[in-house]
Amino acid sequence: MNNWHQECNNNCDRLQPVQRRRRKSEGGMRMARRWLIGGLAVLLVAGGTGWMFRKEIILNILTTLAKAQDVRARGPIGPTQEIRWQQGPDFVSEGGERPPNIILIIADDLGMNDISTFGGGIVKTPNIDRLASQGASFNQAYSGHNSCAPSRAMLMTGRYPTRTGFYFTPIPDNMGRMVKLFSDGAGGGLPEVVFTPPGKDTPTFEQQGLPGSEVTVAEVLKAKGYHTVHIGKWHTGIGKEFGANAQGFDESLLMASGLHLPVDDPNVVNARLPFDPIDRFLWARMEFSTSYNGGKLFKPGGYLSDYWTDESIKVIKANKNRPFFLKLAHWGIHTPLQATKADYDAVGDLKPERLRVYAAMTRALDRSVGRILDALDAEGMAENTVVVFTSDNGGAGYIGIPGVNAPYRGWKLTNFEGGIRVPMFVKWPGKIPAGAKIEAPVAHIDVMPTVAAAAQADLPKGVAIDGVNLLPFAEGKAPANRRPHEALFWEAGYYQAVRAGDWKLQVSTNPKKEWLYNLAVDPTEKRNLAAENPAKLAELRAMLVEHHKDARPPLYPYSIEAPVAVDKTLAEAFVPGDEFIYNPN
Repeated sequence: MNNWHQECNNNCDRLQPVQRRRRKSEGGMRMARRWLIGGLAVLLVAGGTGWMFRKEIILNILTTLAKAQDVRARGPIGPTQEIRWQQGPDFVSEGGERPPNIILIIADDLGMNDISTFGGGIVKTPNIDRLASQGASFNQAYSGHNSCAPSRAMLMTGRYPTRTGFYFTPIPDNMGRMVKLFSDGAGGGLPEVVFTPPGKDTPTFEQQGLPGSEVTVAEVLKAKGYHTVHIGKWHTGIGKEFGANAQGFDESLLMASGLHLPVDDPNVVNARLPFDPIDRFLWARMEFSTSYNGGKLFKPGGYLSDYWTDESIKVIKANKNRPFFLKLAHWGIHTPLQATKADYDAVGDLKPERLRVYAAMTRALDRSVGRILDALDAEGMAENTVVVFTSDNGGAGYIGIPGVNAPYRGWKLTNFEGGIRVPMFVKWPGKIPAGAKIEAPVAHIDVMPTVAAAAQADLPKGVAIDGVNLLPFAEGKAPANRRPHEALFWEAGYYQAVRAGDWKLQVSTNPKKEWLYNLAVDPTEKRNLAAENPAKLAELRAMLVEHHKDARPPLYPYSIEAPVAVDKTLAEAFVPGDEFIYNPN
């Protein structure tokens, strides 16, 4: 062994790769053991302190080990670097009508009452309002799912999870275990979190992605000659099969972790949520990092909403003379709650502190939309650019801010309207009349075929697309009595929903309950008609059964079942009689 170490000291580069990997692994294991022993010693010393304090120590130990493992696997996070975006031609190609540029802007966890477009809003959002007024507003638009990743998969493919198998939002390794640890015994009165450890055949977090066999809107547009760019959050897998570059994007500037700014940045205001186990995990585990086209990690060049926008404008200018598809997927206004001091000061003295930071984050998101629209105007590209704006799901109850989804009930992670109603605006000057309003229910599955139709691109052959082209509705060319869908469906394991016409049914087996509403007269879902209308209940049940008749099984199992109060935020005490649901992942 001494000779082996001497050889390495003399000329480590001459070691065989297997030997180098073994030594690296052994060193990492020794480091992990030292951390674990030290952490256990601290826990023993802290034996007389509170259990929550000891939980914090456990979390810090495990996240420190995980971060050390990350560094060994991918190296340290480098300094900010300039992106060398691919440059389009210097001149517009002659011949034929140029197809429109397409920009898809996705907000994260944006509630219907977070923006002022519909008459409310925590703060004014003049730029999002401007986008809505310049195009079509789909006033009964729905996310594909009540949480992040499956919605994003549906936006990309136009297909339900029953076809793709992508039912659940992947969560980082150890997150489920940590959420359960901090949930149980934390007070608040909610039932316990259910955690199921991953099996030996469960794919890793990075491999829990949309299969490469699925055809994305980026691939459809690329086949039509578009330059395709992803910026921001991805969350549908990482690597050669699942990452953005593998799913049709020529370029990808990826959100590699989850901090909007470093915690100690002189320009940041942080708001922690001590009542939220997920928030505890994010603060402990997340970092401030990005990567370009799968390369090494480096620090973003500023607050994420502004940085993603800066780079998006560079992409717009770089591709002025060729058709491009830009997917700008913001992390705002998802937790951890972090705002710039300038935005924090601008929104005024809102209380509590988390509301002020949240409002400041919303202001940054609105500024991003305005800067994109201004860039298109400045470059003379607005007339030939389709801009779509939506959110991946409704606002979250775990942030402890009532009213983000008002007037609708429920939150993200529920299939009540508050969890799945989202803004959806489409702007295309000269094609879509400004101020158009469409009342028919639509959903994220419609974005892919709509964008393809705008580009006059062919949909993939032999692939069933559940969404429909919404352009005839936006342009006012569809018959007045025609609806895009007979029914819309949502599914998170045993918790499912269907909307058919104005009727909506939610079913759950944990807790075992059904909720039936007539949204035409009860859009806020206050009166459950399941017991009063057995005929309609049976009709919608049958539609759910039919929808699942040939369903593809899940690509991977869920690991956590989180209880969510329907009518209270996580900051409020849950008492017997309050309604709740369990949502897997």
